[in-house]
Amino acid sequence: MVAMAIEPPATQSEETSTPTPRTTRELFDALPPLPGFRVEVIEGKLIVSPMGDPEHTWMAADLHDALLPLRAERGWRGAPGGPNVCIEGPRDSLVPDYVLTPQHCPRWGQGELLSSGVIMTAEVVSPSSVRTDREDKLRLYALGKVPIYLLIDPIAKSPSATVYSDIKDGEYRAFTSVPFGKPLYLPAPIDFELDTSIFMV
Repeated sequence: MVAMAIEPPATQSEETSTPTPRTTRELFDALPPLPGFRVEVIEGKLIVSPMGDPEHTWMAADLHDALLPLRAERGWRGAPGGPNVCIEGPRDSLVPDYVLTPQHCPRWGQGELLSSGVIMTAEVVSPSSVRTDREDKLRLYALGKVPIYLLIDPIAKSPSATVYSDIKDGEYRAFTSVPFGKPLYLPAPIDFELDTSIFMV
């Protein structure tokens, strides 16, 4: 008869030596890539949602195309469904439908842009993102010192585009809204007149 010592199974922390996440932000940082999903930290909550419908994506792509001459002239970068933006301070992590940055935008770690280095973020409102885009992200982008926030709202009673700017005390103090089809001036540092007819489908 052979005596064998049986050891208890290793716990997950012993096997991987990775500490168990204790905050939402730590859980977010520990997640593997989730293709096809938007993963955000918004005011202490981990939000996982599917990417938008084709029309949603096309509006962000049309904005990207409309800003191409400006980007080429100034050496800026833009991306529809862009990389996550880390909000300085609370470290919330948002995925804008479109992000405009200088060529060398500061980062938080490897995969996130630092909010204060971003030039503009844009969101396309969908039925599932009404509160998030119109209220939560409006507040967080201002808190993170993103100079320009563009809200593209195809589901409003009158579809419209609104630009927010002039941050004071962590809030946008100026905004201009136009119905789709009218030009919308994007103020400094962008200084560009956007033809919002590109959003009419």
